[in-house]
Amino acid sequence: MDRLIYTALSGMQASMNRQRVIASNMANARTIGFRAELADQRPVTVAGEEPEVRAQQQALVRAADMSQGELMRTDRPLDIAIEGEALLGVQAEDGSEAYTRRGDLQVTGTGLLVNGEGLPVLGEGGPITVPLTGKITIAEDGSVTVADPATPEAQPVEIARLKLGNPVGSPVSKGLDGLFRVEGGGILPSDEAAKVKPGYLEQSNVKPTEVLVEMIDQQRLFAMRGKLVSTARELDESGAQLMRLS
Repeated sequence: MDRLIYTALSGMQASMNRQRVIASNMANARTIGFRAELADQRPVTVAGEEPEVRAQQQALVRAADMSQGELMRTDRPLDIAIEGEALLGVQAEDGSEAYTRRGDLQVTGTGLLVNGEGLPVLGEGGPITVPLTGKITIAEDGSVTVADPATPEAQPVEIARLKLGNPVGSPVSKGLDGLFRVEGGGILPSDEAAKVKPGYLEQSNVKPTEVLVEMIDQQRLFAMRGKLVSTARELDESGAQLMRLS
């Protein structure tokens, strides 16, 4: 009888893990550039002698949905939406190079260019800093230029170019902080052909309607597996009662 109990219990645990992923996606349905997390449930068989074999369930986050989110026009000069599969390089809190699709950029009081999470945006030579008095423009190729308002007739000066990494052919995984990193360490090569769309922001690719349906399905599945545990208990009590009668 314990086979049924452990199998159902592992399924309930898998449903709970799946619900956590769904809740995270739902909470980030409005987060700029968010990529929905994908989790799946797989059977896990414990090897051993025949009476000890168990088939249980396991649910883990396997990847992220990298499909393009909807583009929203903002007309802010520092807002960018990345076209294609490229990822914007940023400096994570631990100092490592990481990647994101979030393009709501701004300049701090010290002239550091950061995204909406406050992470420094990387150029080919490291974090990008800009003069506080200049007018900053980001071109479609990712080049960052600064114009001096005092001399409007002068040509803008290019000071850096955004690090747009090419993830094609490199194993990239999403961390708990929502940033992408190369598995096993390392950095992505720059994508010279990558383009950005200034004045636009890419929205989250989470579809709230689909997430709600998935959440209801998981709740029903959890209830069904809970009922299996109750059924196993009833069968065990019936067997014990028969033994007492004998």
